Amino acid sequence: MPSTEMLEKYAELAIHTGVNLQENQTLMMNAPVDGAEFARIVARKAYETGAKQVHINWTDDTMQRLFFENAAQEVLETIPQWLVDRQNYFAENGAAVLSIRSTNPDLLNGIDSSRIATYNKAAGEAMKNFRKYVMNDKISWSIVAIPNTEWAQKVFPNDSEEDAVAKLWDQIFTITRVDKDDPLKAWEEHNELLAQAREYLNQKQYKKLIYKAPGTDLEVALPEGHKWKGGASPTEDGINFNANIPTEEVFTLPHKYGVNGTVTSTKPLSYGGNLIENFSLTFEEGKVVDFSAEKGYETLQELLNMDEGARRLGELAIVPHKSPISQSGLIFFNTLYDENASCHLALGKAYPSSVKGGADMDEEQLDKNGVNNSLVHVDFMMGSGELDIDGVTEDGTKEPLFRDGNWAIDFN
Repeated sequence: MPSTEMLEKYAELAIHTGVNLQENQTLMMNAPVDGAEFARIVARKAYETGAKQVHINWTDDTMQRLFFENAAQEVLETIPQWLVDRQNYFAENGAAVLSIRSTNPDLLNGIDSSRIATYNKAAGEAMKNFRKYVMNDKISWSIVAIPNTEWAQKVFPNDSEEDAVAKLWDQIFTITRVDKDDPLKAWEEHNELLAQAREYLNQKQYKKLIYKAPGTDLEVALPEGHKWKGGASPTEDGINFNANIPTEEVFTLPHKYGVNGTVTSTKPLSYGGNLIENFSLTFEEGKVVDFSAEKGYETLQELLNMDEGARRLGELAIVPHKSPISQSGLIFFNTLYDENASCHLALGKAYPSSVKGGADMDEEQLDKNGVNNSLVHVDFMMGSGELDIDGVTEDGTKEPLFRDGNWAIDFN
């Protein structure tokens, strides 16, 4: 394990920059049992900040695999009401939600993908109300990651377990700026840079974006009144939080009926405990009409068949190729990290708050405004040092936005 000093700095970052916990606010934390030491440090920092209560939901990779191997079909199809009530209780009472992720990318390799899809669909349906709180920024929430041996050795396959875990901790501390003298200040400065990018794009209000790269030729229409976000975001009560640590992206939503062309992945996608690699998607009028994958085809198929919205896009995000994660030269096999090394898109549900007035729209109004709805929201990476992006203005003028994987504009 790293030094107590580094773990405490990471915990402080999660509490103050991640969820930005307020005095007398409850923290609901999801954490792996293997990460109990770090979770306890986070809990202590939360109470030192003035937390009213810290509630923890423990997770365990071994138990999860045993569940998918052995649970009866009717169990996969039904989420206990007490689990739903627990999530809703904390959201409805204004808790901050922190998820500490530490998962083996190959955890469910070999499990029938239809069993995983059945459970994911049931969970998506059951947690609809809770997801409204998260995806509309009604509460503060954040995700951070810590290593486990399986994940570490996936990233560093030639190292011993101990060395691989140590190397992954070092990468996490560097990428999340925990290695700085003052990580909180470093994040304030980083958030300001992301704010400059999103404000430039919000002023432009491009009608569509055109993506060009090897295997990718894609046009993505943007809804009228779309909003670019990135870095810190405010809750309904005006509390700024960072949903992802790390984050290097600015993002918005595409028009659910306005995506045409083909996009090819540039990094593996870890979904449902399995890896999907070297895949492509072809869109017509916003819907995936054809797809392929060298590995994980069945898993991708189950994802796309989750519901009608799973075949449409809910997010597009721009990340420069020179981001710290990309420059590490590593593939992390973890979406939280890999999506912040690469421009990416997301299949499934859009964040309603990414369009003007979206948080107050009903499903019919959201659809009319091009906002996708689905039980899933799955980011996949399609950026590289060969990606060009053009923005098309309302009058049809085409402007270079990205060249060779990096910004082609000066925000100042």
